Amino acid sequence: MLLQLVVIEQVIQHLEIQLLIVQGHQALIEIALIEQVEARELSLPILVAQEAIQRIAIQAEVHLERIKVQHLLERILQELLLQIQGQLEPLQDHHQTVEPIEVQVVAVLEVALQQQEVLVAVAEAQVVEVQDHLQAVAEVAVEEINRIFIKLKKIEMKKYFIFIMIFVCAITSAQNINDVLRLSTENTQGTARFQAMSGAFGALGGDLSSLNINPAGSAVFNNSQFTISGTNYNVKNTIGVNKNSENNLEFNQIGGVFVFNNDNPNSDWKKISLVLNFDKIQNFDNYIHSSYTTGLGVDNYFLSYAQGTPLGPLLLQNGELIENAYLDIGSSLGFGDQQAFLGIFGGVIDAVDPNDDNNTDYVGIAKYSSVNQDYRKVTTGYNDKYTFNLASQYQDNLYLGASLNFHSILFDQLTEITEDGYDADSEVQFTTFDNLLRTQGNAFSFSLGAIAKLNNSVRIGGSYQSPTWYRLSDEFSQQINSTIADVDINYINFNVVNLYEKYTIKTPSKLTGSLAFVFGTQGLLSVDYGYQDMSQAELRPVSDPNFASENSYISDQLGAVSSIRLGGEYRVKQISLRAGYRYEQSPYKDKTIGDLNGYSGGIGYNFGTSKLDLTVNRYSQESNQRILITDPTPSLNIDSNNTNITLSYTVNF
Repeated sequence: MLLQLVVIEQVIQHLEIQLLIVQGHQALIEIALIEQVEARELSLPILVAQEAIQRIAIQAEVHLERIKVQHLLERILQELLLQIQGQLEPLQDHHQTVEPIEVQVVAVLEVALQQQEVLVAVAEAQVVEVQDHLQAVAEVAVEEINRIFIKLKKIEMKKYFIFIMIFVCAITSAQNINDVLRLSTENTQGTARFQAMSGAFGALGGDLSSLNINPAGSAVFNNSQFTISGTNYNVKNTIGVNKNSENNLEFNQIGGVFVFNNDNPNSDWKKISLVLNFDKIQNFDNYIHSSYTTGLGVDNYFLSYAQGTPLGPLLLQNGELIENAYLDIGSSLGFGDQQAFLGIFGGVIDAVDPNDDNNTDYVGIAKYSSVNQDYRKVTTGYNDKYTFNLASQYQDNLYLGASLNFHSILFDQLTEITEDGYDADSEVQFTTFDNLLRTQGNAFSFSLGAIAKLNNSVRIGGSYQSPTWYRLSDEFSQQINSTIADVDINYINFNVVNLYEKYTIKTPSKLTGSLAFVFGTQGLLSVDYGYQDMSQAELRPVSDPNFASENSYISDQLGAVSSIRLGGEYRVKQISLRAGYRYEQSPYKDKTIGDLNGYSGGIGYNFGTSKLDLTVNRYSQESNQRILITDPTPSLNIDSNNTNITLSYTVNF
C-alpha cells in the first residue's frame, strides 16, 4: 500500500513537471524568435515581430486551457491520498486490527488507481497534443520570420549598407605561388614611345617610362617636359574552342621631368634632373570562361582538405549559426578545415561514419564517371607605380640616377564553377562553388643605374632594381550550393568575409645590362638583357609554417628568368617610326607558364614644342591553370594574347 502511495505521488510530480514544460513553450517560442532575428543581424521591424509573437501566444493560450484537466486530476488524487492517510492514522494510534480495514483501503486504492490511470492517460494525451501543436506553431512562425527576413534583406540591400560579417583569420595557405607570380613581372606599359620599342631603353633614357629600366635615364633629358598617356587594353583568351576577351580604356601614365642646368661652366656636374612619374605597370583586368567535361569533380577539392581531419570540430555546436561556424573554423583551425566544413555542409562530401566525431575518412556524395563544368574567372585591378627620381650628368659622358618607387595594389578575383551531369541515381544533381578574393596593399622598392657614352654612337647602361616588398591584406569570401546542401547554406555568402592578417611578398631583385647604337639624328638601335632569379621570391613572415612550406615549393618550382628587349627607331624629319621585340623566359622550370613573346610598332610626330606618339604593343603567352588551388582538380590550357594601343602627348617647357 505504501508503494501505491509513492506511485500516486510520483504521478502527481510527473504531471506538475509536464504542466511547467507546456507553460514554458510560449516563452521559449518568443525567445527563439527574438534570437532568430538578432542572430542574423537583421533590423526586423518591431511591429512585425510583435504581431507574429502575439499570434503564437493567442494560439498557445487557447490550448493551455485544456491542460486545466490536469489540475483537476491533481486535486482528486490529493483528496484520495488525504482520505487514505486519515484512515490509517487511527489504526496506528490505537493498535487496532488492521486487516479488515486494510482490505477496505486496498479497495479504495484500487478504485482511485483506476480513476487515476484513466485521468492520467487523458491528461498525458492532451499534454502531448498541446506540445505537438505548439511545436508546429513554432515551426510555422520560424518559417514566417525567415520569409520576412528574406524580403527585408532584399530591401535593405537596395536602400542601406549591407552588414558584412568579418573574422580575422590566421595566415594560411590561401596565399600561394600565384600571388608571388602575379606581382613579380612588370608588363611593358608606359609611354607610347617606350612601348613601341618594347621597353629597350636601358642605355638610352630620355623617356619617362625608361626609369622603370634604368633610373639614370632622366639625366639624358635636355629640357623639362610633361607626358600623359592613355591605353586601350585588350585581352583575348583561347581555351580549346572557347574564346573570350576583355577590353578597357584607361590613363596609364602621367609624369613630368624638371631639368636644372648647372650655370657653373667649371663644374663636372652638368645638370640635375628631378622626376615625378606615375605608371600603371600591371593591369589585372581579364576574363576567362570555359565549358568542358572532366573526370575530376569539385568534390576532389574538398576531399583534399578533409581527409585526415577529425569530424567533431567540423560540426555545428548547439545553437551555433552556420556562418559563424564557418568563420570560427577558419580563424581557429585554418583554411583547410574551413574548406572541409564547407564541403560537408554544402552537400558535396560526407564522413564515412557521420556518427563518429573521431572520423577522419571522407567520400564524395555525387555519383559520376564524368561531370560537366562551366568555369568563369573575372579579375580586375592594377599595380600602380609612383616614382620619385633624381639623376645627374657627370662631365659629358656619364649619367647616374636613383629612384624610389611606391606601389599601390588592388586585385579582385571572382571564380564561379557550376557542375552537373552526374549519374541519374546520384543524390546530387548540381553543385555551384564560387570564390571571391580581394588583395590590396602597397609596396616599396628602389633602383640604381648608370649610362655611359663610349663615343658618339655607342652607349652602355647598367641598373639594379631592388627586391620589391609588398605589404598586402586579403579578404576572401565563398559560397556553395548543391541539391542536398544544408538548408542554411545560403547564409555563407560573399557578405561573410575572411579577413586575413597582413603579410609580405618579397619579389626578387633584377639586374639589367644595356647596349645602344645611335646614328646621329636618323635613328637608333637598342638591346636590353635582364636577369631575375624567381626562386628567391618569398612569402613572409618566413616563421609561419604555411609560408615556409610554400616558399620551399616556390624554390622548387621556379627558376631564373632571362629577358631580352630589342628596339629601334628611324626618323624622317618630324616623323619617327618605331618597332620592337620582347622575349621573357618562363618562370616555371616545368613550363607551367610558357615563354612570353611580344612585338610592337609605333609612329610619332614632333611638333617642335610638343610630340604625339601612337603605338600598338602585342604579346602572347601560354599557360596551364588549375581551376582551383589544389590537386587533383581540372586544369585549362590557355593561350593569352594582349594588345595595347597607346597614345601619348608630350609638352616641352
